[in-house]
Amino acid sequence: MAASRVSARSGFVRRPARRAAGAMAVIILLAVAIFGLSWMRNLIAPALVLTDIVAGAAPSPLKALTAAPRRVEMRFSGNGEPLDGDLYLPGRGRPRAGVVLVPGVVPLGHRDPRLAAFAQTLARAGFAVLAPSLPAYRLRQVQPGDVARISAAFRHLVDHPDWAPQGRAGMVAFSYAVGFAVLAALDPAIREQVRFVVGIGGYYDLNEVLTYATTGHYRVDGRWRQRTPDPYGQWVFLESARPHLRDARDRWLLGEMARRKLENLDADLAPLARELGPEGRSIYRLLTNPDPAAVPARLAALPVAVRGVLDALTLHDKDLTALRARLILLAGEDDPLIPYTQSLALARAVPAGQA
Repeated sequence: MAASRVSARSGFVRRPARRAAGAMAVIILLAVAIFGLSWMRNLIAPALVLTDIVAGAAPSPLKALTAAPRRVEMRFSGNGEPLDGDLYLPGRGRPRAGVVLVPGVVPLGHRDPRLAAFAQTLARAGFAVLAPSLPAYRLRQVQPGDVARISAAFRHLVDHPDWAPQGRAGMVAFSYAVGFAVLAALDPAIREQVRFVVGIGGYYDLNEVLTYATTGHYRVDGRWRQRTPDPYGQWVFLESARPHLRDARDRWLLGEMARRKLENLDADLAPLARELGPEGRSIYRLLTNPDPAAVPARLAALPVAVRGVLDALTLHDKDLTALRARLILLAGEDDPLIPYTQSLALARAVPAGQA
């Protein structure tokens, strides 16, 4: 204890900070020294990108080595409608490749600060990054029309050779948007041009994802495992289903349920549930069911239009052999929204070596 007090009074407690600063300086100088050598750059660039992601807004070697990216608000046409997005370009030099960056289902969508920070990291690494606006995200909804919007954003990207030199372009997507990106990459209009899809925490079978979201159960090697899911997934499904209900009263009641739960997870929904009609009741019974064995029957009882949305967006019944893009899939074993087994299933669904 005495030694510790002496060290503190002597100023030695500042040594770790000085050492950290010195180590950062060495890393920066080393990177500067070798960044001009292409083969060494290929070795160090991934590490620089990863450290910048971890750093967030804080200083990092990548920020020290590169100019601040430029952000340009875009408007382009796709499938007969005007589309918006943000384009991030390297602060100096031309892009070496292009990427369409698709967020998960968050209200701020392409303007979410986390996505914007990630886009800037990619731009510093030499990518032209187009983050399209998906209006349904602001309502916490996933809708099949967003697949066509992602495809249109990719067409707009590759139509500009300065953004995607020699056609080098792909997609990066998060969570539920991974399935959207894969479906967009299957679009015959762009299928041959999409070189890669990076999917972070994505899905393969939406029926299994809903089983996890509602009961916490998922299968590993055919056996049930259970963990506590993030209830956000349930309310994204509810919000996505609401526009497809015929009964306006059910639409309002389910929306009110979602609003109350998002404000307070302990909110009592029983009084609202008693007022639901048949369509709304089928959705509520799915969301409140704790038994994974009962999920298939609850899914089959959903309104036809809601089943149509799930059928359009799931991947497990699509012909993925037509996919040309290479899949690079990342997932966490503790993901509370989509179990990691979904990424494993998606990897197995494409030809060997493609994922």
